[in-house]
Amino acid sequence: MTPETPKVYCVDTGMRSGEENMAFDRRLMASFVDGRFQARYGSSSSLWRFYGWHPFAVTLGYNQQESGLDAQKCLQAGIDIVRRPTGGRAVFHAEEFTYSFFSDSPEDNATLYRDVHETIRLALQGLGINAEFCRSTLARSDARRGGGAVSCFTASARHELQVDGRKLVGSAQRRTGEVLLQHGSLPLSSRHKELGALIASSTREDLVSIREELEQKAVSLEEILGYIPLYKSLSELMKDAVGRFNGFAPTVIRSEELEEFLLHSEQYT
Repeated sequence: MTPETPKVYCVDTGMRSGEENMAFDRRLMASFVDGRFQARYGSSSSLWRFYGWHPFAVTLGYNQQESGLDAQKCLQAGIDIVRRPTGGRAVFHAEEFTYSFFSDSPEDNATLYRDVHETIRLALQGLGINAEFCRSTLARSDARRGGGAVSCFTASARHELQVDGRKLVGSAQRRTGEVLLQHGSLPLSSRHKELGALIASSTREDLVSIREELEQKAVSLEEILGYIPLYKSLSELMKDAVGRFNGFAPTVIRSEELEEFLLHSEQYT
């Protein structure tokens, strides 16, 4: 019997709230772990999900303490606080393009991390951006200042993407058996740097220090290009890049189809 050729799928689920976005990722992860996705869409298949945030939200890493954020400030600004299923530090999801990648693969985490970012690098080329891999892990910020221990964009890991030494994409992973979830943020504007104003801190000096560190270590597409690319354009560039990386075009799933599959399959688990 000829082995089934793995397929790569893409779905664009558009703008959702923080809890809706993270719940969607958790449900998809569960469908990969228990084999429902593979049974419906093919063994060894992978899925790229593209989405955005409305209203804006702060996500915390799976094990991160919520006490690092000023919950009252977030509430007053209409900003959700939600926990991610992956690790890492806090991210303020404002004007950004977000991805999730799901894979049932024996490849190690580092290889998949590199492959995902290579795909994003190919998409960025479509905007005329030549992003480079970070070759080593950068020194982490001094936790005593508070902000460095909170913000995802103040540290870079090997194979993350940078432009002129400043981090452009923040990503995190979670693995269960051979199933990997990786998701990350591609800031459209510099609004993600407003995270500093939402961090619980007693001094103005701390807040200024956090903002300066984010300015030094993070960058957005608007700062590079001089304009904010359309979300839809980025979605199309990513689909094209997925095809270029894999050598064949991905299969596009409608958001409604995927939600119907999850709802129906969950009723029988």
